[in-house]
Amino acid sequence: MSTLRFHAVKESLSRKPIYIEENSRRSELFGSNVFNHAAMRQYLTKDALESINEAIDKGSKINRLTADHISTGMKEWAISKGATHYTHWFQPLTGATAEKHDAFFETIGDGLAIEKFAGNQLVQQEPDASSFPHGGIRNTFEARGYTAWDPSSPAFIYGTTLCIPTVFVSYTGEALDYKTPLLRALHSVDKAAVSVCKYFDKNVRKVSASLGWEQEYFLIDNALATSRPDIVLTGRTLLGHSPAKGQQLDDHYFGTIPARAMAYMRDLENECMLLGIPVKTRHNEVAPNQFELAPIYEEANLAVDHNSLLMDVMQKVAKRHDFKVLMHEKPFTGVNGSGKHNNWSLSTDKGVNLLSPGKTPMSNLQFLTFFINTIKAVQTYEELLRAAIASASNDHRLGANEAPPAIISVFIGQQLTKVLEELETVTKGKLSPKEKTDLKLNVVGKIPEILLDNTDRNRTSPFAFTGNKFEFRAVGSKANCANPMTVLNSIVAKQLIDFKTEVDLLIDEKSMKKDDAIFNVLREYIKTCKAILFEGNGYSEDWEKEAKKRGLSNNKTTPEALKVKISKDTLALFGSLGVMNRVEAEARYEIEMEEYILHIQIESRVIGDIARNHIVPTAVRYQNILIENVTGLKTIYGDKFKNYAKEQLSLIEQISQHIENINSLVTRMTDERKSFNKQIDLAAKANGYCNKIRPLFEDIRYHCDKLELMIDDELWPLTKYRELLFTK
Repeated sequence: MSTLRFHAVKESLSRKPIYIEENSRRSELFGSNVFNHAAMRQYLTKDALESINEAIDKGSKINRLTADHISTGMKEWAISKGATHYTHWFQPLTGATAEKHDAFFETIGDGLAIEKFAGNQLVQQEPDASSFPHGGIRNTFEARGYTAWDPSSPAFIYGTTLCIPTVFVSYTGEALDYKTPLLRALHSVDKAAVSVCKYFDKNVRKVSASLGWEQEYFLIDNALATSRPDIVLTGRTLLGHSPAKGQQLDDHYFGTIPARAMAYMRDLENECMLLGIPVKTRHNEVAPNQFELAPIYEEANLAVDHNSLLMDVMQKVAKRHDFKVLMHEKPFTGVNGSGKHNNWSLSTDKGVNLLSPGKTPMSNLQFLTFFINTIKAVQTYEELLRAAIASASNDHRLGANEAPPAIISVFIGQQLTKVLEELETVTKGKLSPKEKTDLKLNVVGKIPEILLDNTDRNRTSPFAFTGNKFEFRAVGSKANCANPMTVLNSIVAKQLIDFKTEVDLLIDEKSMKKDDAIFNVLREYIKTCKAILFEGNGYSEDWEKEAKKRGLSNNKTTPEALKVKISKDTLALFGSLGVMNRVEAEARYEIEMEEYILHIQIESRVIGDIARNHIVPTAVRYQNILIENVTGLKTIYGDKFKNYAKEQLSLIEQISQHIENINSLVTRMTDERKSFNKQIDLAAKANGYCNKIRPLFEDIRYHCDKLELMIDDELWPLTKYRELLFTK
């Protein structure tokens, strides 16, 4: 074992597990460091509290005088909790969160100072936007950007800093973050869904999208992870032969959680409780050292903020336990990667889940309306939904017999499939009294019998109905949930608008009754949505062929998938809803394409460096040992030495071949990289990195991994998979 690996493994094995007491009353901790309604009632005036509620419920603006009252109360609360600084916490298009800390401290002259936090400091700040991705929205020399308070996501204290969730926009008003388009999309689906809800309940005033994410991740000993340059620089292993034992025995999934991992989880959950992140579930995942946690569902904007915050908290807590958290979608070859299932639904201000079957035919007609419209939205915009989860890291996972494929389809289960088949037979036009009776009693009226457990799970489906929600399973583990949630809520909003237009047209021009009009429109949607519905194995080659016949897209790589983001239909969709204008949409396309290129470029440089500066010298060193051994045998046995040195001579030859291939491939990869770096066209450059450079990774890896099996374990420079995956 190499010196570096020896010390890393020795250090990891010598540590004693960290045990943290489980808090028996999580409810007492929950939200302690959040400026929630309980804290606001204590520190704000009645008018200030009502102003915040109006802003949350109706989008009303908070005037500066009220903002001063709010900031004063927020400051006093934060200081009472030990906070010394405040920051506008936002989510730029880097995929991470951002923050700039300012102290409450202000001087007032004569050597005196006070703690100050004014309303204008709460509502808006001017951070330097020059180093954040912008996709051409501004010139290089234009550094100004603005963060603006989002009252719908409560402020919280992390460490000694008051964090205020904000949007982030350019000097000219374009969104430079994930939150702004999401808020616009949520407003659009709220408005569209309320209009449709009034067919069934005229008292509905607000519809909120809910989100429940499931976060998968790997926990790797920090000393071992740090010994791997590829993990340090790219978040995944670019080289490494699979161990003899991986996940094939299925002995890790839902197994007993290792003591050290449990200590980490307890500590993490305590931090989450303080921050108001309602984590509820924890368990071992399929791969060794892979785990999952999941929260109680929340309003989508808050849920996105909580997931972004959680990913940061996970890393910080991991350091206290000498762990490294790997969020990469595919950190290890040969075992399952990690996803982040997004469970989505819509609920009214009356407490009704619009995707949950009800107890009456009328409530079930409402359920079917939103259920079928969601399917229709996915059918129409399946390619855009695929683009929403595209990334260089997620490309490794999609369709890898462990995650949903790159083909977007919808799974609804056998019983709901039967319901849709019966609805499809509804007579076009006005329904007869008998048809209405049969429909409501025999089809719609029976839907309450479809319980949650009667809708099976299909782990190969990217978009599955699971009883009272849709589960978007294809989202990557390190992704910001705002991206897929912006797209999903936007396409559903557009579909609901179109649905209402069609229903109203039948009511006004064809003099149809409301129920007749709704059934007629839904019947046509069922016919047009057949292509997107699939109940079988999404991993199979037969499905890939069938999907092609159905006209479904199969964009397996990020450059392929992202093209739709600047299509005429996509620009029209976002523009009509006010979610993103052309400049914002095109900027995001450019940012994501550039991010893809840089991601592959970094991995290319890292794998080239490791192969040439770590693997090849080690191979030469071991080869020299073999040559010395063969020379000694020749000295002893003379011409007969070959009888005793067959294995050594064969190894020397094989090592030489692998070394030659590695050097040749790395040179070719470097030349390809230099060539495509000169390419001005962004799409051509991304496709070059995707189709010419990235495939060379596997070729280089093949020869390096073969050498790992040949070279003395004591000499091998990289920590091996068996050590990374099975060190507890």
